Order: sequence, then C-alpha cells, then structure tokens
Amino acid sequence: MELNLERPLLFFDIESTGLNIASDGIIELSFVKAFPGGETRVKTWKIKPWDFVNHRVIKINPEASAVNGVKDEDLVDCPKFIDVLPEVADWLKGSDLAGFNSAKFDLPLLAEEIERVRQYCLTRLNDPKAAEKASKMLATAESVNLHEARMVDVQNIYHHFEPRNLRAAYRFYCGGEDFENAHTAEADTVATYEVLKSQLDRYKDPAPYREEVLKNDVESMSKIGQRSKTVDFAGRLYEGPDGEPVISFGKHKGRKAREVWETEPSYFAWIAGGDFTLDTKRQFELLKQRFQSEKKKALDRPATEGELESLREKFSAGKLF
Repeated sequence: MELNLERPLLFFDIESTGLNIASDGIIELSFVKAFPGGETRVKTWKIKPWDFVNHRVIKINPEASAVNGVKDEDLVDCPKFIDVLPEVADWLKGSDLAGFNSAKFDLPLLAEEIERVRQYCLTRLNDPKAAEKASKMLATAESVNLHEARMVDVQNIYHHFEPRNLRAAYRFYCGGEDFENAHTAEADTVATYEVLKSQLDRYKDPAPYREEVLKNDVESMSKIGQRSKTVDFAGRLYEGPDGEPVISFGKHKGRKAREVWETEPSYFAWIAGGDFTLDTKRQFELLKQRFQSEKKKALDRPATEGELESLREKFSAGKLF
C-alpha cells in the first residue's frame, strides 16, 4: 500500500561515531523522501565528524566501527556537517519525519548537530571576515525546527503490532529474505520505507487476534507507541496534562519547570553548565526566557480594580500589610 500523504514524509537514518548524543557526531546521514503521489528521492552524505569547540575531528568509537564498518580514514576528504547543512535543511523543509527507532537517537543527534552549527555561528558573528558567512549559516540552522515536525517511528508501530528489530521486520513484512548491506544508512533507510508500506497493507483490516487497524495517515501513525510528549529530544522535559513542561529526572523529578524556576532559578544555570545535550540546554533556556517575559508583563500591567480596592482598604485601616 502506498502512503497517504498530505505533505512529504522524510525517512532518515544515521550512522555515528558512538552513542553519546552530547559528544558523538554523525558520519553518515541518509534520506528517503516520499512525496504525495508516490515519487521518492534518495540522498546520502558521508560526513567528517567535527568538534566545533576544540576544532578537531571526533574519533569513531571502535565499537561503532564494528557495527557500521566506517573508519576514521574513510572520512578524511568528506565534508563537515556545517558544509552540508544548507542541503540537509532544504530536504527537511516542509516534511514530516520517519525512521526506525529514530525518535530516541537519530532525531536527537540530528538536532544536536544543527544546534552545534548554530552555536558555532554565534561565536563567529563578531569576526569581520566570517560574519557574513556565519550570519547566513546561522539563519539556515535556525530555519530548522525539528520539534515542529510530526515523527513516525516505524519501530513503535512494529513493536506495537509485532515486537522485534529491523532485520526481522524486513523478513516478516517484505518476503522472508534479509536485505543487503544492513547497518549502512541508505540500506537501513530504504528498508524502513519498505517496511512501513508493508505494515499499512498488513494492518489495514481487523484480525481475529487484533481489532485495531493501522490508519494510513501520518498523524495517527506518529502517535503509536508515543508516551508523554517530550519538550527536548533527550526527554529531560515532558509536557504534563495541562501542557506545562515537567522535569523528568533528579531531585526535581515530577515538578513543573515553572515552579522550579520560581523557587530555585539557579537550577536552570546548573543545567546550562551541566553535561546535557545542547538541545536540552536550549529548551531550558527558552523556558527561562518565557518565564521572565511573563513575569515582566505581569509586573508591568495596570492594577485591576479589585487590587486597587484592596489597597484602599488597607490604607484606610492605617495598615499597609
């Protein structure tokens, strides 16, 4: 069954130097973009992983190399992520996202790489020789907001209906054979695309053991397996029932971020200087800015008639408090 799309759905997969989102980098990024009407386009980048803070290449963890087959010397002549970001941003523009287990790792790492570029560009704005280029690249980085895209995690659908992994999913849904070149970004991405289409065929009608069907629209697919909506990709903040961001870890676990900021604003400074992903730090910073703005507006607003009457009563009684 072909996908029922209102706008493009961008399947993606990442190979990386390791599994630490805050310190590892992308070495291979592959997109398969499915358009309304059935057209698909494929693009893969080999990327030299770069540490913008220390101005050096990020070495590939040997355990990662054993899985993806990529070695440091394979990437010597490849572009850095900042070099391919304009093209990556163009592919992302106007698209929803899809991947296999991508919501937990690939999406946060992609967001982290974009945030690294954004922060690096900010440091170059005061350099007359680099300012113009940095400003253009900064605008590109800030044009991408991955939090706005709907994310279809094919693994969530798979585990929701048939709990297993990508190779088993491909064998199960796509004819019983393994796909070639597993654990290369492009092969994994194409396989994920084929699996989702086969899932739509398999779960389009109720079955004796399963009444639920898989609807052919991105909105419903993106919600399968979804728990509380996270504010940052690492899940340090999530939306509570009232839509207010709630902290998910540590001594303030379960408390609203707003309450923590009002009673312990230094906690936000601790987050900014801590060992957290740049996306987590940015979301806390955006919340701080929002809370400060709301407080300023509240202080600047005119007093209500009820507040004025209360003050009159206090003064008339000869007491301020």
